[in-house]
Amino acid sequence: MFLAFIWIAAAAYLLGSIPVGYLLVRVFKRQDIRTVGSGNIGATNVLRSGSKGLGAATFVLDAFKGALAVLLASLIAAPVLPNVPQRNVEALAALFAVLGHMFPVWLRFRGGKGVATGFGVFLVAAPLAALAAITVFAIVLAITRYVSLGSILGAASFPVFAWYTVRGPRPAFFIAVQIAVALLIIIKHHPNIRRLLAGTENRMGAAKTA
Repeated sequence: MFLAFIWIAAAAYLLGSIPVGYLLVRVFKRQDIRTVGSGNIGATNVLRSGSKGLGAATFVLDAFKGALAVLLASLIAAPVLPNVPQRNVEALAALFAVLGHMFPVWLRFRGGKGVATGFGVFLVAAPLAALAAITVFAIVLAITRYVSLGSILGAASFPVFAWYTVRGPRPAFFIAVQIAVALLIIIKHHPNIRRLLAGTENRMGAAKTA
C-alpha cells in the first residue's frame, strides 16, 4: 500500500512539473520566459510576454495536467487501494501535482504560482468549488484588473466553497489538502501581496512600471 502511495505521488508530481509556459515560449518565441517580466513560468507572465494565445494555452494546459493527475489517481484508487477513501487518493495527487508545478525539478525547483494547476486538480476533486473559486477570480479581476488579487481571493475562497458544496465523505486529509493548496498559492504570491500593499502592483492591461 505504501508503495502505491509513493507511485501516485511521484506520478502526480512529474505531471505537475511539466513546465508548460516555459516550453511554449521556448518553442514558439525562442525565448526563455524566466528572463521576461516577472520571470514566472505561469500563464500571466506568458501573457505579459506579448502572446495572448500562448498565455491562454499555458493556463489551459497547466489546468489540464493537474486534472489529469487527479483523474488518473482516481482511476487507480479503486483497484489498487480499495480500502483507502478515494478522495484521499485524489487529494494526494492534487497536492503533489501542485507542488510539481510550483517546484519543478527540471527548472531547479523554480516554477509557477499554482493557480491554473490548482484549478485543474480541484476541477476533478471538487468541481463546484473549483468553478465557484474561478468565478471569484474572474469577478475580482474584472473589477480591479489585478490578476494577483483575483488569484489570492479565489484561492482563499476555495476551501470555503468546498466545505459547502462537496457531498458525501469528506476525510480529514481531503480537507487538509484543500487548505494546504490554497495556502501554498497565497504564499507563492507574497511578492504580489507586498506590491498590493505598497500600491505598486501591475494591473492587467496596464504598462509595466515595477
